[in-house]
Amino acid sequence: MKNNTITHFRPGICQGLLAISPVVIFLLLYVVVSLVIRDFYSMPVVTALFVASVWSIAFFRGNYGVHQRIEVFSKAAANPNILFMIWIFVLAGAFASLAKNAGAIDSIVRATLGIFPVELLLPGLFIAACLISISIGTSVGTIVALAPLGVSLAETTESNVALFVGVILGGAFFGDNLSFISDTTIASTRTQGCSMSDKFKANIRIALPAALITIVILYFMSPDCHYELPADEGNLWLMLPYLLVIVLSVIGVNVAVVLTVGIAAAFVLGLTAGFTPIELCQFIGHGIDSMGDLTLITLLAAGMLGVVKHQGGIDFILDGMKSIVRGPRGCQWCIAMLTGIVNLCTANNTVAIITVGPMVKDMAETYGVDPRKSASLLDTSSCIVQCLIPYGAQTLLATSLAGISPIAPFAYLYYPWILAGMVAIAIVFNIPSFKSDNKA
Repeated sequence: MKNNTITHFRPGICQGLLAISPVVIFLLLYVVVSLVIRDFYSMPVVTALFVASVWSIAFFRGNYGVHQRIEVFSKAAANPNILFMIWIFVLAGAFASLAKNAGAIDSIVRATLGIFPVELLLPGLFIAACLISISIGTSVGTIVALAPLGVSLAETTESNVALFVGVILGGAFFGDNLSFISDTTIASTRTQGCSMSDKFKANIRIALPAALITIVILYFMSPDCHYELPADEGNLWLMLPYLLVIVLSVIGVNVAVVLTVGIAAAFVLGLTAGFTPIELCQFIGHGIDSMGDLTLITLLAAGMLGVVKHQGGIDFILDGMKSIVRGPRGCQWCIAMLTGIVNLCTANNTVAIITVGPMVKDMAETYGVDPRKSASLLDTSSCIVQCLIPYGAQTLLATSLAGISPIAPFAYLYYPWILAGMVAIAIVFNIPSFKSDNKA
């Protein structure tokens, strides 16, 4: 009788390289090809992921039929976290389209430009993203709240939309990294056995200087432009749905509930502004349709990365990195690189932390790295990579709402690059220093 059980592998070198090859294929097709031809819109990300997904199934190791291989792929794609993320995409698309077409975004853009000078727009947007993300503990929720505003501000001031999106992404991950209610904070502190407050104290010494440097850069990067606001103030009540989304997010309401309430409020105020129910439904439909590619990309990426993990790709990376550790500082470099590489292969910073967390704890104990520092490195490294990869959920959502290529904001992701530099400085100069650390 044929055994239908699909077992997990612990690969050798050749098998390990084959296991991670779908990720390599995707990066070559999407990132490298785009760099070579200098056109980041020519290679659709969904095409690159489709080819990599087919590759992952075709080179599935073991004597299994096509149905069983696709089953592994499909189970990973149908993960509850992935499906919940798709719900958020659909709701976000509906809200963004309805709020924009009904006048909510225009009203709040008019109010913002009436208060702040243009040179403060980018620093202000970054600070707002930092504060909102640290309050709600989720980068996705922050992007949902601020991306439509950032895009409209860029369009009104005739500025680079990708620059504004990059600013919002950086600020969103500031709070994702530091917030006490962030999944990454919870995962990193639990796996390393330290308190959230201790991890925060270690983390803030790295993240806050990076944020301050970013604010200074953004002040000098602010668009040099002039704009004229309409003489009429418009219907200020139309701002209510957008403000409602921000307030509910900050007080901790589930993001799906927040967006549903926002859609309902925008619909009601759209009726009072003179739109017909059919027109408003059409706005919602257009927003949902705009999330079609993003939904497909998310499913393909989740399935492909699920196959990589099942085939032993993650174990191969973990084993390889663990074998090169030398001393406390070497251990810290390994923690940062290990977390980043696994995040590259999972496209989810929380999953990356949970995956490498137990091994990192063993390494930290062996080489005398304080749990507060290992937790900080885990969280920070995962957030850096998650912000930089063009196929992460946050980047895909923000760029879909902006209608730009997922790789377009890459050149403007100042905060994660500066944060990476701060992590390197912290490792080299042993910042922060703990009494339990051994000298390298």
